[in-house]
Amino acid sequence: MQTPDEDLAEAAAGGDRDAFAALLARHYDRLHGLSFRLTGSRAEAEDLAQDICLALPAKLGSYRREARFTTWLYRVTVNAAHDRRRRMAAHARAADGWGDWEINRRAGIAEAAQAGDWLAATMARLTPELRDTVALTLGEELSQKEAAEVLGLSEGTVAWRMSEVKKRLREMARAEGML
Repeated sequence: MQTPDEDLAEAAAGGDRDAFAALLARHYDRLHGLSFRLTGSRAEAEDLAQDICLALPAKLGSYRREARFTTWLYRVTVNAAHDRRRRMAAHARAADGWGDWEINRRAGIAEAAQAGDWLAATMARLTPELRDTVALTLGEELSQKEAAEVLGLSEGTVAWRMSEVKKRLREMARAEGML
C-alpha cells in the first residue's frame, strides 16, 4: 500500500528526506506541467519548478491537511508563478527606467560637452585681458580682490571686466541663436 501524500508531507515537514524525495518523485511532472501552462515557456517552467522545489521544504511546514496535498501544491505553484511574473514586471520597469536614465545621462554629458566647447571657443575670441580675468576669477575661483592683486589692477577694474565678459558672452550667444 502506498503512503498517502498528506502523511509524506507531514513527515517531510519534519525533516524526513525520503518522504520529501517520494513527494517530488510523485508530483514533479505534475508540478512542471502546471508551471509550463502558467508560464508558456519550457525554460521558464523549468526555472519555476526548480524554484518551487527549493522552497518546498520550508513551505511544507505551512501545509495543514485542510485540503488534499495536490490542491495545496497547485496553490503553491500558482502563487510562485504570480510572484515570478511580478518580479519580472518590476525588473522590466526598472530596466526601462534605467534605459531612460542612461539616455538622459548621456544626453546631459553631450550637452555639457557642447556647452564647454562653445565656451572655450568663445573665450578664445575675448581679449587677452578679459580672458586673464575670467581665468583667475572663474577658473581658479579667486575673489575679485585676489584677482586684482594678481593682475596689479583695482578691484573695480576686475569687476568691470567680469561685467564686460558676461555682456559679450550674451551677445555672442544671441548672435549664434543660443538665446
